[in-house]
Amino acid sequence: MFDWFKKDESHLPEFWQKYSAGFNSNQKEQLIAETTFVVLDTETTGFDQEKDRILSIGCVKIKNNKLLVADSFEIYLKQEKFNPDTVEIHGLIKHERFETISEEKAIQLFLKYIKDSVLVAHHAGFDINMINAALKRNHLPKLKNRVLDTGILYRKTRIISNFIDQHKTYSLDEVALAYNIDLKDRHTAIGDAFITAIAFLKILGRLKRKKLKELFKK
Repeated sequence: MFDWFKKDESHLPEFWQKYSAGFNSNQKEQLIAETTFVVLDTETTGFDQEKDRILSIGCVKIKNNKLLVADSFEIYLKQEKFNPDTVEIHGLIKHERFETISEEKAIQLFLKYIKDSVLVAHHAGFDINMINAALKRNHLPKLKNRVLDTGILYRKTRIISNFIDQHKTYSLDEVALAYNIDLKDRHTAIGDAFITAIAFLKILGRLKRKKLKELFKK
Protein backbone atom coordinates (compact mmCIF):
# COMPACT_ATOMS: atom_id res chain seq x y z
CA MET A 1 0.00 0.00 0.00
CA PHE A 2 2.79 2.42 0.87
CA ASP A 3 5.35 1.23 -1.70
CA TRP A 4 5.17 4.62 -3.44
CA PHE A 5 6.74 6.18 -0.32
CA LYS A 6 9.89 4.11 -0.78
CA LYS A 7 12.90 5.74 -2.37
CA ASP A 8 13.79 4.57 -5.84
CA GLU A 9 17.10 2.69 -5.61
CA SER A 10 17.14 1.45 -9.19
CA HIS A 11 20.05 3.78 -9.99
CA LEU A 12 22.21 2.30 -7.23
CA PRO A 13 24.74 -0.51 -7.82
CA GLU A 14 23.51 -4.08 -8.05
CA PHE A 15 25.33 -5.10 -4.86
CA TRP A 16 23.41 -2.46 -2.90
CA GLN A 17 20.08 -3.51 -4.42
CA LYS A 18 20.74 -7.15 -3.42
CA TYR A 19 21.56 -6.04 0.12
CA SER A 20 18.51 -3.77 0.32
CA ALA A 21 16.17 -6.45 -1.04
CA GLY A 22 16.94 -8.64 1.97
CA PHE A 23 15.00 -6.38 4.33
CA ASN A 24 11.32 -7.09 4.81
CA SER A 25 9.38 -4.56 6.87
CA ASN A 26 6.71 -7.20 7.52
CA GLN A 27 9.03 -9.65 9.24
CA LYS A 28 7.42 -11.71 12.00
CA GLU A 29 8.59 -11.31 15.57
CA GLN A 30 12.00 -12.92 15.88
CA LEU A 31 13.30 -15.02 18.71
CA ILE A 32 16.86 -14.29 19.80
CA ALA A 33 17.82 -17.92 19.23
CA GLU A 34 16.68 -17.66 15.60
CA THR A 35 18.37 -14.34 14.89
CA THR A 36 21.66 -13.92 13.08
CA PHE A 37 23.86 -11.35 14.78
CA VAL A 38 27.01 -9.90 13.23
CA VAL A 39 29.38 -8.57 15.87
CA LEU A 40 31.74 -6.02 14.37
CA ASP A 41 34.58 -3.67 15.11
CA THR A 42 36.45 -1.10 13.03
CA GLU A 43 39.96 0.24 13.38
CA THR A 44 40.32 3.76 12.01
CA THR A 45 42.87 6.46 11.37
CA GLY A 46 41.26 8.57 14.08
CA PHE A 47 37.97 9.59 15.65
CA ASP A 48 36.73 12.26 13.24
CA GLN A 49 33.91 10.67 11.28
CA GLU A 50 34.26 13.15 8.42
CA LYS A 51 38.03 13.35 8.02
CA ASP A 52 39.25 9.95 9.20
CA ARG A 53 38.99 6.61 7.41
CA ILE A 54 38.47 2.95 8.21
CA LEU A 55 41.68 0.91 8.26
CA SER A 56 40.12 -2.48 8.92
CA ILE A 57 36.80 -4.19 9.68
CA GLY A 58 36.46 -7.39 11.67
CA CYS A 59 33.24 -9.35 12.12
CA VAL A 60 32.00 -12.64 13.52
CA LYS A 61 28.53 -14.18 13.40
CA ILE A 62 26.38 -15.49 16.23
CA LYS A 63 23.34 -17.69 15.67
CA ASN A 64 21.41 -20.00 17.97
CA ASN A 65 23.44 -18.52 20.84
CA LYS A 66 26.63 -19.90 19.29
CA LEU A 67 29.72 -18.09 18.10
CA LEU A 68 30.42 -19.16 14.50
CA VAL A 69 34.20 -18.90 14.59
CA ALA A 70 34.61 -20.37 11.11
CA ASP A 71 32.36 -17.69 9.63
CA SER A 72 34.44 -14.63 10.50
CA PHE A 73 35.22 -11.64 8.30
CA GLU A 74 38.35 -9.48 8.21
CA ILE A 75 39.44 -6.90 5.63
CA TYR A 76 42.03 -4.13 5.41
CA LEU A 77 41.39 -1.01 3.37
CA LYS A 78 43.73 0.92 1.12
CA GLN A 79 43.98 4.56 2.08
CA GLU A 80 46.35 7.47 2.09
CA LYS A 81 45.02 8.96 5.29
CA PHE A 82 47.40 8.15 8.12
CA ASN A 83 47.49 9.33 11.70
CA PRO A 84 50.66 8.26 13.59
CA ASP A 85 48.96 9.16 16.88
CA THR A 86 46.55 6.21 16.56
CA VAL A 87 49.18 3.55 15.76
CA GLU A 88 49.77 3.09 19.48
CA ILE A 89 46.10 2.14 19.85
CA HIS A 90 45.39 -0.16 16.93
CA GLY A 91 48.88 -1.39 16.02
CA LEU A 92 48.46 -0.81 12.28
CA ILE A 93 51.02 1.23 10.41
CA LYS A 94 50.87 2.77 6.99
CA HIS A 95 53.13 0.29 5.21
CA GLU A 96 52.22 -2.84 7.15
CA ARG A 97 52.16 -5.91 4.91
CA PHE A 98 48.46 -6.59 4.77
CA GLU A 99 46.54 -7.36 1.62
CA THR A 100 44.38 -4.27 1.19
CA ILE A 101 41.33 -3.48 -0.93
CA SER A 102 39.59 -0.29 -2.01
CA GLU A 103 36.89 1.28 0.13
CA GLU A 104 34.29 0.52 -2.56
CA LYS A 105 35.26 -3.16 -2.67
CA ALA A 106 35.31 -3.31 1.14
CA ILE A 107 31.74 -1.98 1.22
CA GLN A 108 30.60 -4.60 -1.29
CA LEU A 109 32.14 -7.47 0.70
CA PHE A 110 30.87 -6.12 4.01
CA LEU A 111 27.26 -5.76 2.81
CA LYS A 112 27.37 -9.24 1.29
CA TYR A 113 28.55 -10.63 4.63
CA ILE A 114 26.14 -8.85 6.98
CA LYS A 115 22.98 -9.08 4.82
CA ASP A 116 19.95 -8.31 7.03
CA SER A 117 21.53 -9.46 10.30
CA VAL A 118 21.34 -7.51 13.54
CA LEU A 119 24.63 -5.66 14.01
CA VAL A 120 26.33 -5.65 17.41
CA ALA A 121 29.26 -3.51 18.52
CA HIS A 122 30.68 -1.94 21.67
CA HIS A 123 29.93 1.80 21.60
CA ALA A 124 28.27 0.97 18.31
CA GLY A 125 27.53 4.54 17.29
CA PHE A 126 31.13 5.21 16.33
CA ASP A 127 31.58 2.09 14.16
CA ILE A 128 28.21 2.50 12.44
CA ASN A 129 28.83 6.19 11.77
CA MET A 130 32.26 5.45 10.28
CA ILE A 131 30.72 2.83 7.99
CA ASN A 132 27.87 5.14 7.02
CA ALA A 133 30.43 7.86 6.21
CA ALA A 134 32.15 5.40 3.87
CA LEU A 135 28.80 4.59 2.26
CA LYS A 136 28.10 8.30 1.79
CA ARG A 137 31.48 8.82 0.09
CA ASN A 138 30.48 6.08 -2.34
CA HIS A 139 27.07 7.69 -2.99
CA LEU A 140 25.11 5.03 -1.10
CA PRO A 141 22.42 5.27 1.59
CA LYS A 142 23.01 4.43 5.25
CA LEU A 143 22.98 0.88 6.62
CA LYS A 144 19.51 -0.61 7.01
CA ASN A 145 20.35 -3.10 9.78
CA ARG A 146 19.14 -2.84 13.34
CA VAL A 147 21.99 -2.20 15.78
CA LEU A 148 22.69 -3.26 19.38
CA ASP A 149 25.34 -1.75 21.64
CA THR A 150 27.00 -4.09 24.16
CA GLY A 151 27.88 -1.09 26.32
CA ILE A 152 24.18 -0.31 26.78
CA LEU A 153 23.22 -3.97 27.17
CA TYR A 154 25.91 -4.52 29.79
CA ARG A 155 24.58 -1.58 31.78
CA LYS A 156 21.17 -3.31 31.81
CA THR A 157 22.72 -6.38 33.46
CA ARG A 158 24.14 -4.13 36.16
CA ILE A 159 20.70 -2.66 36.81
CA ILE A 160 19.22 -6.16 37.09
CA SER A 161 21.97 -7.06 39.58
CA ASN A 162 21.23 -3.88 41.60
CA PHE A 163 24.62 -2.39 40.68
CA ILE A 164 22.81 0.64 39.38
CA ASP A 165 24.67 3.41 37.63
CA GLN A 166 22.34 4.74 34.98
CA HIS A 167 24.89 7.03 33.35
CA LYS A 168 28.18 5.15 33.53
CA THR A 169 29.85 4.29 30.23
CA TYR A 170 31.63 0.94 30.35
CA SER A 171 34.70 0.35 28.18
CA LEU A 172 35.24 -2.95 26.41
CA ASP A 173 38.15 -3.59 28.77
CA GLU A 174 35.86 -3.19 31.79
CA VAL A 175 33.27 -5.56 30.35
CA ALA A 176 35.92 -8.12 29.41
CA LEU A 177 37.41 -7.92 32.90
CA ALA A 178 34.00 -8.45 34.50
CA TYR A 179 33.49 -11.59 32.42
CA ASN A 180 37.10 -12.87 32.55
CA ILE A 181 37.52 -12.58 28.78
CA ASP A 182 41.09 -12.83 27.44
CA LEU A 183 42.29 -9.50 26.02
CA LYS A 184 45.36 -10.73 24.15
CA ASP A 185 43.97 -9.71 20.73
CA ARG A 186 42.69 -6.32 21.93
CA HIS A 187 42.89 -3.38 19.49
CA THR A 188 42.69 -5.35 16.28
CA ALA A 189 39.34 -5.23 14.49
CA ILE A 190 38.84 -8.99 14.43
CA GLY A 191 40.22 -9.39 17.96
CA ASP A 192 37.86 -6.78 19.39
CA ALA A 193 34.97 -8.29 17.43
CA PHE A 194 35.62 -11.68 19.05
CA ILE A 195 35.92 -10.14 22.52
CA THR A 196 32.68 -8.23 21.98
CA ALA A 197 30.94 -11.37 20.69
CA ILE A 198 31.89 -13.36 23.79
CA ALA A 199 30.73 -10.49 26.00
CA PHE A 200 27.46 -10.31 24.04
CA LEU A 201 26.76 -14.01 24.64
CA LYS A 202 27.41 -13.59 28.35
CA ILE A 203 25.16 -10.54 28.45
CA LEU A 204 22.37 -12.49 26.73
CA GLY A 205 22.70 -15.19 29.37
CA ARG A 206 22.22 -12.65 32.13
CA LEU A 207 19.39 -10.70 30.55
CA LYS A 208 17.44 -13.90 29.82
CA ARG A 209 15.40 -12.30 27.06
CA LYS A 210 13.62 -14.56 24.57
CA LYS A 211 12.44 -12.15 21.87
CA LEU A 212 14.64 -9.87 19.81
CA LYS A 213 12.46 -6.79 20.39
CA GLU A 214 13.11 -7.11 24.15
CA LEU A 215 16.81 -6.32 23.59
CA PHE A 216 15.90 -2.95 22.04
CA LYS A 217 13.72 -1.81 24.94
CA LYS A 218 15.19 0.97 27.06
